[in-house]
Amino acid sequence: MTESYAKAAARRPSLWDKISRTIWQKTTTRWSSRWSSTATASGKPLVTIEKREDVTLIGINRPEKRNCVNRQTAGQLLQAFEDFDRDTTSRVAVLHGNGGTFCAGYDLQELSQTDATVESLITRGPMVCILSEDDLNATVETHLNGPTMMLTSKPIIGAIDGYAVAGGLELALLCDLRVVEESAIMGVFCRRFGVPLLDGGTVRLQRLVGLSRALDLILTGRPIEAKEALEFGLANRVVAIGTALGQAYNLAKSITKFPQECLKADRKSTYYAAYDSNSLDESLRYEFENGKHIITKESVE
Repeated sequence: MTESYAKAAARRPSLWDKISRTIWQKTTTRWSSRWSSTATASGKPLVTIEKREDVTLIGINRPEKRNCVNRQTAGQLLQAFEDFDRDTTSRVAVLHGNGGTFCAGYDLQELSQTDATVESLITRGPMVCILSEDDLNATVETHLNGPTMMLTSKPIIGAIDGYAVAGGLELALLCDLRVVEESAIMGVFCRRFGVPLLDGGTVRLQRLVGLSRALDLILTGRPIEAKEALEFGLANRVVAIGTALGQAYNLAKSITKFPQECLKADRKSTYYAAYDSNSLDESLRYEFENGKHIITKESVE
């Protein structure tokens, strides 16, 4: 790393102060009743969908709440991902936040208004969605249907600006690739509030950056800036301020130009080796069985 630990530690207090002013102090003031937990103040949809040829842009649309996710937003995100996965004309999705920040985590207002139903949901993960009575009665063992529990069959690229913290970081980890603006801040900020990672953070983060670096972020809850995120492997690209969405779209378009069956097969094999396989031999066998039909179906043609 180009910056010493001592220098990094020396500048953390001022960064924490800045973050406290811009997110967490505002979060506590937003617990007042003037905000609706089911829609933005203007009545706009909580998630926006824009189709640009073979790329689908999925935007979290609660800018007045710094795109904090509540159950309704989680439900719309889940629906958007499922629609994208079924859409045969869309090859790559770009997940982003509207209004200058990716996602500042779960909506603490909803957590502060717990009843029996919400308590039962929280034990299954804050982004678990209620789409039917079956969802309400389901258990962890039988049903996890939130957006962070998905693995789509096609790539998702995250366009990260502003803050991607707590549950917002977990949404970023859901993405295959992350294009991060140079001013963006990421981190496990829920550490300071006694809220555990329930949406894949402990699973995906250590797979991406390794156990030691994952524990550094998980145990300290410290902020990580774009440059360090790139060094960690948490960011795949660091781009200028205001360009994350455009650069993520360009990256998505470049991926759409490749033969898709081959690309999806290799992606699936990679995820299998990372999360499901018990041995090198099993991974190699799966890779071969999963990809061999592509030789005659797409490669020869």
